[in-house]
Amino acid sequence: MLPDGTLRGIAAMLLACAFFACMDALLKNLAGHYPPLQVMALRGLTALPLVCLYIAWRREAAGVFNRRLRWRLHLLRATLNMGMLVLFVYGLQTLGLAEAYTLAFIAPLLMVLIAVPMLGEPVQPRHWWAIGLGFAGVVIALRPEQGAFLSMGAVAILVAACCYALSNMLGRLISRTESSAALVFWTTAGMAVGGSLLAAPNWVPIQAGHAWVLAGLAISGFLGQMTIAEAFRHGQAAAIAPFEYSALAWALLLDWLFWHTAPDAWTLGGGALIIASGLWLARSEAPKGKAQAGRPA
Repeated sequence: MLPDGTLRGIAAMLLACAFFACMDALLKNLAGHYPPLQVMALRGLTALPLVCLYIAWRREAAGVFNRRLRWRLHLLRATLNMGMLVLFVYGLQTLGLAEAYTLAFIAPLLMVLIAVPMLGEPVQPRHWWAIGLGFAGVVIALRPEQGAFLSMGAVAILVAACCYALSNMLGRLISRTESSAALVFWTTAGMAVGGSLLAAPNWVPIQAGHAWVLAGLAISGFLGQMTIAEAFRHGQAAAIAPFEYSALAWALLLDWLFWHTAPDAWTLGGGALIIASGLWLARSEAPKGKAQAGRPA
């Protein structure tokens, strides 16, 4: 039987996936009305007030504005997160949530590869088998016989997954000496300020009817960030991380409810292989307890 802490962590992870799926559905809604750069900026602008309130409540401002912060790494991570979100939103303009999630699930496999040069972590032979299985799943999900390799939306999601993997690895590197509050604040501030500057030339006036969408975006993103932090605080990471794949179930439900679409058998088959490879990796790392998953703020 699982310890109470692990059960609590799994429940928190399931909630986090639900919140993040709702956030991504709202991003997809906005992607139909505003440029991807502006959607990314709105994500940061709506989240920043809640992040600031949370930091003030936790009294962690000293760690956020410490002069000894590794600013170059924070800037690089913020840039990667901005690129990730812009590319993800661009992909959502033509892909369903479930299709986008299927391709984005390659990120945990990429983290294993990136950890070799960045963190000096070895790759075991069993890891290579899992990575190969995951990439085979991507090929199946892309349906090459239908020319899907030329889909710019699919390419954007895959590049977004690369940015996400790099960002997470940088987060692990930074967190060795700095607080999670600093990571969350500077990433969110980067999206809000940097995104607004980049989006300014082609800024589209916000429609009054989208106020509820922006409010939902802020709340779902903030709750997702808090619950995923709660998940890894109360249980072993390797036991909890696999439940991040429950996001695909939420994506399928939201696609059906709001866009009346469903992925085809190729996407589901490829997704099954990618998830199986991720679970294999998580299981192989379980004794070490080093697996890490999460979302940038």
